[in-house]
Amino acid sequence: MRVISNIASLRDVRRSWQAESKVIAFVPTMGNLHQGHLNLVKEAKLKADVVVVSIFVNPLQFGPDEDLEAYPRTLENDRKVLSEMGVDVLFTPQVKDIYSRGLEQQTFVEVPGISYMICGASRPGHFRGVATIVCKLFNMVQPNMAFFGEKDFQQLQVIKAMVTDLSMNLTVHGVITAREDNGLALSSRNQYLNAEQRVLAPTLYQRLQEMRQKIESGRRDFSRITSECCEQLAQAGFSIDYIEIRSADTLLQPGHEETKVVILAAAFLGRTRLIDNIQVSLT
Repeated sequence: MRVISNIASLRDVRRSWQAESKVIAFVPTMGNLHQGHLNLVKEAKLKADVVVVSIFVNPLQFGPDEDLEAYPRTLENDRKVLSEMGVDVLFTPQVKDIYSRGLEQQTFVEVPGISYMICGASRPGHFRGVATIVCKLFNMVQPNMAFFGEKDFQQLQVIKAMVTDLSMNLTVHGVITAREDNGLALSSRNQYLNAEQRVLAPTLYQRLQEMRQKIESGRRDFSRITSECCEQLAQAGFSIDYIEIRSADTLLQPGHEETKVVILAAAFLGRTRLIDNIQVSLT
């Protein structure tokens, strides 16, 4: 595995692959890799000739009171794991290379509508930061396909919309959420949880499953189902950011003809923000 931090060197490698007509897969990450990230790499290796993984903690997607400085960085261990998996290139750019004119002067990419609702309403500017960095990385790597986890469901929809709107010549693949045995969705931020919170954290997924069961049983009073879940989570000790039932295709409020919805949730345990989602068929 080659470790490259220079954009020009990455493009040199990319040109050599292109000359050999190799299919290139890309997995962008912020590092501190867990099994969810590794599942993305596994899927990429199944579908492509070569795999590029990036590690870059993107300051543009963090709010002023969020955990940019505290975000876990484990580059050496990540490098070792990716090398053992047979990744071809690990791309580790620096902030000064990605945002050479500074964050204040950076040209932004923003997907309207979908970026402002749900998680976007809770974290203003977050999806602008995500879309901008992913667009820049796509321009640097120029992959044929890219892989993202479904745990960040709204992020996945934002990226798909950006790729369509900007006529990018690549395919975006979503990969099913990786979970612990107790159902907790894997996340780099899970390590912020203390022992008591670790025991409680899987309750979020359990309550989402109960919401799914209510919908699958025929209930369509989505507002009431959501309120019931919020009440239960609050009683258990969660601070609710949002619980929403939305169209899985548009993330808008479900219409009468909807065939699939997604239950989206974000809640705090202490200062740790957990997110999760479950898709539900209405047919």
